[in-house]
Amino acid sequence: MAFFKEFKEFALKGNVVDLAVGVVIGAAFSAIVKSLVEDIITPLILTPLLERAGLKNIQELTWGAGVKYGNFLSNVISFFIVAFALFLIVKLINAMRRKHEETPAAPPAPTNEEKLLMEIRDALKSNPRL
Repeated sequence: MAFFKEFKEFALKGNVVDLAVGVVIGAAFSAIVKSLVEDIITPLILTPLLERAGLKNIQELTWGAGVKYGNFLSNVISFFIVAFALFLIVKLINAMRRKHEETPAAPPAPTNEEKLLMEIRDALKSNPRL
């Protein structure tokens, strides 16, 4: 029973739960980014270039006796587009964090002791004999 108790404590720690949530969110985000790259950005960028080369699909690019470098190029382009999209998202998140962190907290109100000391100071300043 100690083994299961130890496993339960491990599995329900905050870090493990946060990691699980991150993996699920990452998978969903991956689908969004993949669709953005494959369905919107890549066709917008590659269609004019492929039409100039007389091709319909980048995978048709070959070299010599069958080296399919077009598929490699497609994956490299997709990687750079995904990396750039993630860069923009991270940059946006960091900017929002900085804006939130830059908001200064209101200074704390003076304590009763500080108020009393300020009154004593002001009284001493106003008394010309001292």
